[in-house]
Amino acid sequence: MKPADRHLWQRFWAIASPFWRQDERLKAWGLLALLILLLLGQTKFAVMFNEQTGEFTSALAARDEERFWNSIKFCLGLLVAAVPIYTLYYFVRDTLGIHWRRWLTHHFLESYFSHRHFYELNANAGIDNPDQRVAEDINTFTQRSLYFLLIFIGSILQLAAFSSVLWSISHELVYFLIFYATGGTLITIFVFGSRLMNLNFHQLRREADFRFSLVRVRENAESIALYRGEAQELQQVRQRFAAAFKNFKRLIRSQMGLNFFQHAYGLMTIVLPSAIIASRVLSGELEVGRAIQAAGAFAAILSAFSLIVENFESLSRFAAGIERLDALARFLPGHPAGFARKESTILSVDAPHLTLENLTLQTPNYERTLIRDLSLAVKPGAGLMIVGESGSGKSSLLRAIAGIWYAGSGTIYRPQPNDILFLPQQPYMLLGTLRSQLLYPHKERSIADAQLLKVLEKVNLPDLANRFGGLDVEMDWQKVLSVGEQQRLAFARILITKPRFAILDEATSALDNANEDALYRLLQEMNTTLVSVTHRPAILKYHQQVLELTGNSAWLSYPAADYCFKAERDEP
Repeated sequence: MKPADRHLWQRFWAIASPFWRQDERLKAWGLLALLILLLLGQTKFAVMFNEQTGEFTSALAARDEERFWNSIKFCLGLLVAAVPIYTLYYFVRDTLGIHWRRWLTHHFLESYFSHRHFYELNANAGIDNPDQRVAEDINTFTQRSLYFLLIFIGSILQLAAFSSVLWSISHELVYFLIFYATGGTLITIFVFGSRLMNLNFHQLRREADFRFSLVRVRENAESIALYRGEAQELQQVRQRFAAAFKNFKRLIRSQMGLNFFQHAYGLMTIVLPSAIIASRVLSGELEVGRAIQAAGAFAAILSAFSLIVENFESLSRFAAGIERLDALARFLPGHPAGFARKESTILSVDAPHLTLENLTLQTPNYERTLIRDLSLAVKPGAGLMIVGESGSGKSSLLRAIAGIWYAGSGTIYRPQPNDILFLPQQPYMLLGTLRSQLLYPHKERSIADAQLLKVLEKVNLPDLANRFGGLDVEMDWQKVLSVGEQQRLAFARILITKPRFAILDEATSALDNANEDALYRLLQEMNTTLVSVTHRPAILKYHQQVLELTGNSAWLSYPAADYCFKAERDEP
């Protein structure tokens, strides 16, 4: 990332402009117009305060008591009028900022959750910590964008307001100011720019990685405790913090040089304006108050010219945030340079049946072929059992059927989403009520309590609601339920949803044979077509055909009645 990156503005505009052009544009432009009016008022008051500062200084130098107190009274009147203007300015600015953040967050979230892109992001090594980019980088982006926009507009107004004042007092000061501001800006950009921007970009990533490692420990606390893996986890967390610490040390060393230059640059302005016009004051050509007024105007104009010098540290962090948001936006749909999959992808077609046609399944990086040229039809009511050694591609095949695995070629004909339900080995338990668990993912459905309780009885969880205080008590269900209870609760979702097809990825692995048999019998009675990945021979009777993945991308298909598990084939 370079300080003069000509594409940075394009990246910024691609992220920022939709808010100002789409549904909330009238409110956005209205608030911005009000902010500009308030900035005009602030600039007018600043000019008047500067003028009165020179006035009462000259009155003091001339020992003119009446002139001094008249100036002080006028300043107090200005103060009473100016305070509400400044207060309202910050209120309107923050209101516009929070509305912009809300709109942009919703915009990113809609893309993030559409077509299950949140899942694909997990396999993309180039997009680290998307949660941090949405939660924090968007907030920083909207706040910093408004901040820099408004100080830029304010600087233009200051420049216009104070230039005539300074020009009327000293032409030399104007010439020196232009030279001084230009030199300071060029030194800041080309001496400190590239390194600071790069370090700030990496610091954002390191901090996000460190925070993610702590969240991961919290989410997997039980497993870590059972394995007694806290020493290794502590080492990993410390390593990520060490990376953030090391990068931050480099950052503050670079900032030290910038701070040295900024403070020297700023403090010199206390001396130089007075030195330039001192001869005219000492000769009596200028009043002391006019010199003070010139110094104030010089400082205001220099501040307007020196935006980059004074704000470079914030600008470099802002630029790093733009890069991170732009990288996320490019992966999500709707971006003109958005993420494009490789040409060789699996085609999905909606159909009333489930059919695999010339399906070749590859790893996401296209380096290894898991299954080659698989053609298979799963007829309604004729369940399919998928078996094979670990790593042969069973779960990957289910992901392809679900439409979240694209690497490969061929066509998958599958039912509409409402006609098919997937149950992974580790059931997903959302944070919410027991009712929401049962109805997931169809939160809009309305089912009587008695029916829900009856379903719980069917999956051998008759006392679950009473144990936790009813259907509408919120719990962290992943922590309070065993894996076996979670798997039975997931089966309850099938009984409520009643899909035409149920795809089960070792969904009964934590259950005993009796519970497993009872659940499969319930699904059979519902006439749900089953596609099961399993290692257990006991449920073979609930399927009519078997797909065996033999490894090395090969496969075999059998009628269920003719299939024997490997352990049975090896018996004498």
